Amino acid sequence: MPDRLNSLDASFLYLEEATTPMHVGSVMVFDPPSDGFDYDRLVQLISTRIAFVPRYRQRIRQVPGRLANPVWVDDENFDVAYHVRRSALPRPGTDEQLQEFVARIQPRALDRHRPLWEVYLVEGLAEGRFAIVTKSHQALVDGINAVDIAHVIVDGDPAAEGLVTDTWRPSREPSDVELLTGALVDAVRRPSEVVENIRGGMVDVKAVGSRALAAAGDVVSTLARTAARPAPHSPLNAPVGEARRYVMIGTDLDDYRKVRSRLARGNYADDVSINDVVLATISGAFRTWLLTRGESVHSGTTVRAMVPVSVYDEDARHVGSRLTACFVDLPVGEPGPSMRLHQIAFAMRQQMEGGQAVGAESLAGLAGFAPPTLHSLGARLGSAVSRRLFNVVITNVPGPQHTLYAGDARMLSTYPVMPLAKGQALSIGLTSYDGGVYYGLNADRDSMPDIDVLGQSIVDSLGELLDSHRSKAR
Repeated sequence: MPDRLNSLDASFLYLEEATTPMHVGSVMVFDPPSDGFDYDRLVQLISTRIAFVPRYRQRIRQVPGRLANPVWVDDENFDVAYHVRRSALPRPGTDEQLQEFVARIQPRALDRHRPLWEVYLVEGLAEGRFAIVTKSHQALVDGINAVDIAHVIVDGDPAAEGLVTDTWRPSREPSDVELLTGALVDAVRRPSEVVENIRGGMVDVKAVGSRALAAAGDVVSTLARTAARPAPHSPLNAPVGEARRYVMIGTDLDDYRKVRSRLARGNYADDVSINDVVLATISGAFRTWLLTRGESVHSGTTVRAMVPVSVYDEDARHVGSRLTACFVDLPVGEPGPSMRLHQIAFAMRQQMEGGQAVGAESLAGLAGFAPPTLHSLGARLGSAVSRRLFNVVITNVPGPQHTLYAGDARMLSTYPVMPLAKGQALSIGLTSYDGGVYYGLNADRDSMPDIDVLGQSIVDSLGELLDSHRSKAR
């Protein structure tokens, strides 16, 4: 029998609405090789790479009567050209035009009758560059059977494009009778789960969310502690429509290291991380953004962020097992950039050392392999948790500090595209890669018309931290 989706994976299908598509994405910008890079080359590259990830040639099939969770079946009519698409920007091919393109194609739901992923080759960027934009459904990217499609495309070796003998042949799709038989077999093995499916018809969103949380182990106790203090009121929590705005921000990783090194001295040398500096930068940006909106900002003003943090661990069996979830109140009301950093470092250290942070292996046994996959897993966690508990999700995933390639095209930068949950007008993803830190701000088009102001505020806030520590160093 085919693989059956677990309750957490299935929940992302049932919770999906027109305004909240449950897929993650990335925007990768490349410098083409001397002999160029075209659509046919990308199709060949992806066709070769997905030979190692069979899930990308499978689609979802519902069980008649929804007596059990859906199953993965081979797509007998799989057509890679349907999933890999081609577009081009008009001259001059600016980053702003690329951002608008991403904002328009990312909210579109994936075709449920086909494998749940898409890739766009975007040509015509200034300076001869091109971009690859990806979309992968969260039900597909579990970090075990499938990693994010962006991780499938890029590689550290430009010579790794060689052909692979692909012996894949689709298995026959099961009939309705076979699917019902499989559901009855599972009913014998797990009767309580089937009773839940029949009782709710798998349409009760609250029940699905409860099962997703129940699967997350000790995350429940953390949520219970956080629920005692509901998230503060914020314009970041607003009704979400179907349209989006998207902004890409590139910064220098060395700047974050400078801020950390100038602060982390003496007894506090090990207490401040690069992630703390990132959160302090975002806190300062939120402060500026709220002030430009005319919002009331006082000493106690905070924005609660859910932060899936990737923690380095040499003994970790999987990269995904380094993923840890924290809830932190960003001190946007604090006017001093250094004090904001100190407060965030203290709050994060309390959670990490006090056992309040939640490890990825507790989150339904998730595992992963690469930054795009970890962003996907972070989005899964954010979607599973009540929006009343936090104002924004910030996924910060450290990536490789060496050059990656699509074929022999060098990747210059990479920006995550995190989905919006219901009532969440903004999501922030960032990845460090090859000396840079790259932010992707995905926002509701109507609630966040000034998302570009927040993007510029991130740059200004980082500069403020740098200037603060320069003045202390004198």
